[in-house]
Amino acid sequence: MSKFMYLFRSNPAAFRSMSPEQMQQTMKKWMDWKDMLEKNGHVKEFGERLDGTGKVVRGKAKAVTDGPYVEVKDSIQGYMLVAATDMDQALELARDCPILERDGTVEIRPFVSM
Repeated sequence: MSKFMYLFRSNPAAFRSMSPEQMQQTMKKWMDWKDMLEKNGHVKEFGERLDGTGKVVRGKAKAVTDGPYVEVKDSIQGYMLVAATDMDQALELARDCPILERDGTVEIRPFVSM
């Protein structure tokens, strides 16, 4: 099995506009999806949800700006480490992620073995 990182990206405003009922339904979908991955042995580590604030240090000048990504509307909301046989399986597992229902994305990144 290889290890992959899922980076969950979305527009935070999409979630702020949800009703409490919609939020509850979405959280249930997330829990069901995570439970399925865990039950089938794919979860290596549940990442924590990331706060929308932060700082960015850039370049040789080490300039600091508010972040994390002030120039984009979508930002990383969280992450998860998963095990899959290959990129194709990691991709297939990501297709059921609830973030996709709100036009979010799952970026799948393999780890480099050293």
